[in-house]
Amino acid sequence: MVQTTSAAGPAHRPVVARHLRGFTGAGYDKGRPPLTQAAWYAVQHLLFTQWWFPARWRPPLLRAFGARVGERVLIRRGVRVHWPWKLDVGDDVWIGEDVWILNLEPVVIGHDCCVSQSALLCTGSHRRRSVTFEFDNGPIRLEPGSWVAARAVVLRGVTVGRGAVVGAGAVAHQDLPEDSVLTTGGAA
Repeated sequence: MVQTTSAAGPAHRPVVARHLRGFTGAGYDKGRPPLTQAAWYAVQHLLFTQWWFPARWRPPLLRAFGARVGERVLIRRGVRVHWPWKLDVGDDVWIGEDVWILNLEPVVIGHDCCVSQSALLCTGSHRRRSVTFEFDNGPIRLEPGSWVAARAVVLRGVTVGRGAVVGAGAVAHQDLPEDSVLTTGGAA
């Protein structure tokens, strides 16, 4: 047993005994057949992420795999996109070096957004009380003009409001209101 404390005093909850062998992945749809998934995996690692692959070719390559990508989008080297067909990017967006878009569910990046170096947009999670650790995924939405700064993390189910900022190294685990700022110390 693990003892936890709440405002009402100590509480006792049994520890969840994990049995990962029973994981089913129920409710998660990859969105394309295995051959398309394999093709994207090869293209991503052989071309898309490479420093020598021209930035101007990255948006058309994403479009070829089903992404919706607007005009004047800059995608730097090292960017990883899990499933391009679950990505929607507006016009005039900047995506910095080594950003990871782990989009098991849809990610929408509005126009005039910036996702800075080494940021993570992660739509995946797990049900912590599930014995088999089943998925608890959710989409991410970056409203127009928002900024996810260097090494910041946006977790599943979060909407970053219009003009809001997830500061460097901060973790957005809930929606951010319009024009707000989240820092490593909390809301500013």
